[in-house]
Amino acid sequence: MKLNQLFSALAAVACGALVIAQQSGTMSVTTPKMNMTARADADMVKGIIANWIPEVRMTAETTIAKYGQPNSATETELVWWHNGPWKKTKLENVAIPHDFPGPHHDMLQQTIDWKINPSWVDDLGKYDGSVIVERTRGEVSARCDKEEANFLALNLTYDIVMKNRNVKQARAFYADTIMQMKAMRLDMAHKPYVSGFIFSPPMKDQNDPDMPAMKMGG
Repeated sequence: MKLNQLFSALAAVACGALVIAQQSGTMSVTTPKMNMTARADADMVKGIIANWIPEVRMTAETTIAKYGQPNSATETELVWWHNGPWKKTKLENVAIPHDFPGPHHDMLQQTIDWKINPSWVDDLGKYDGSVIVERTRGEVSARCDKEEANFLALNLTYDIVMKNRNVKQARAFYADTIMQMKAMRLDMAHKPYVSGFIFSPPMKDQNDPDMPAMKMGG
């Protein structure tokens, strides 16, 4: 067999395997290989955040104090991978206005793997516009100004999808918890919701590549 014929045959086999994997729903998310243990230079990070929006800079300093230097840093964002219970933490130098449960700014987005049922999306959109659902990637994120609020947002997301609370009840619990945090008097019913997860997030890819709607190739 000529070399170009061999390459064509191998490509056909690979393409067939790809289609089978797509149809069977076994494909996982492919990301570039990177050293997850590498850390951005501390002096470089300090120089970057020195010119950031003051409240974002404070969040950066708090996150660095807890999780160490980010894995990557640019002029606009810091990123941590697999820090604590999170798959990814991204802090952007932005201040996104968000009035629920009271006026504040969003900038800290934290992500976990979580298989998404499309039937959840409507209720979650009504619950909190800063809960971000990515069905194809199999991820759910919360974006707020502090980690405690992100734990709260995702724990209440869990309550909604498990039908432990409806949207109205979840929003009321969220608001009450934030008020207690500001008054520094968290009670035993609310404290677990801001100090970690009340459920166990999946530890592997939860992506949903969906189903083909057309035939691929000749």
